[in-house]
Formats: sequence, structure tokens, C-alpha cells
Amino acid sequence: MDIIVLKELQNQNKSAYKNVFNHFYKALVLYANNFLFDQQASEDVVQEVFILLWENAKNIEINVSLKAYLYAMVRNKSLNYLKSLKITDDLNVIELNSMLVLEEDLDLISEEEKTILYNHILKIIETFPKGMQQIFKLKFIENYKYYEIAHQMGISVNTVKTQLKRAKVKISESLVILIALLSIHS
Repeated sequence: MDIIVLKELQNQNKSAYKNVFNHFYKALVLYANNFLFDQQASEDVVQEVFILLWENAKNIEINVSLKAYLYAMVRNKSLNYLKSLKITDDLNVIELNSMLVLEEDLDLISEEEKTILYNHILKIIETFPKGMQQIFKLKFIENYKYYEIAHQMGISVNTVKTQLKRAKVKISESLVILIALLSIHS
């Protein structure tokens, strides 16, 4: 199916392009918003991606699914946008957020393996101390900002950042082992 759609896009079939746009637009805006936390900027980034898709359709080579390609473009455009604003992600919280909220970053593994990883992440979070669990959930489920979490919990912003960094380290260490095990069985 992707091959047919890609051929139509390369031939600049407006109907196929419109269908791809309508099918992916809302989800891509939500995805961009996980990086940018700004609805207008997210919409702008996704529109830029579709403009690039249209302008460069004849030269585009997609080695993964069209969906994975579009999500990768949106992720890269979003990160470039943040860089242009001089926003740094020293804790890699943005990347962690995108991995936890959306599975498109894991497009090279099977659906079964994604389910295993997702369930494993949930189990890891359950092992966190209560305070860390609450901070993690406020940040990644409720999309609170650092200062909002600090205010709600009566702690400093630095404590919030430290707890999120520790949570990320725990998740990363566990996932490295699990991904290695999954790749052995593949």
C-alpha cells in the first residue's frame, strides 16, 4: 500500500497527497506537540513537513513506512525548531517523552516487541518511589511544566529535574537490557 501511495505522491497526485495529509495531519500535530508544547508551532512544523513532502516528492526515497518517515520528519523539524529557540534538553526529557508517549520512534521492532517494551516501562514506573512516580506521571501523562510540578508538590524545580533524571536513568538501564534480549530472539 505504501508503495502505491508513494508512487502517487512522486507523480504529484493531488488527491493522494490530500488523503495522506488528512490521514496523518492531526496525529502528527499531536506528536509535534509532545516536543514543542505549543499548538501553533506544532501545526506550523507539520505544515512545513507536508510542504517539503510535496516539493520534494519526486526525489524522496522511503526505506521505512510512509508513517515512520513522516513521524521522523516531524521529530527532526521539532527538534530543529527547539534548537532555533536555544532550548536545550540536557536530561533528554524530550526524547524520553516522545518514546514513552508515542511508539513511532520504535518503528524497527515488531508490534509484539513494542507491547513488551511499553508494559516493561509501566512496570519500571511502578517500582519508583511514590514521589518519583507522582513527578513522572505529572510530567509525562499530565504534561505539567517543571515549575507546576514543583508548586503542586511543594518541592524545588531542581528536585523535580533530579527526580526525572533518575527516572530516565532507571528506565534507560532497564530498556537497554530488554532491547538487547529482544534483538537476540529476533
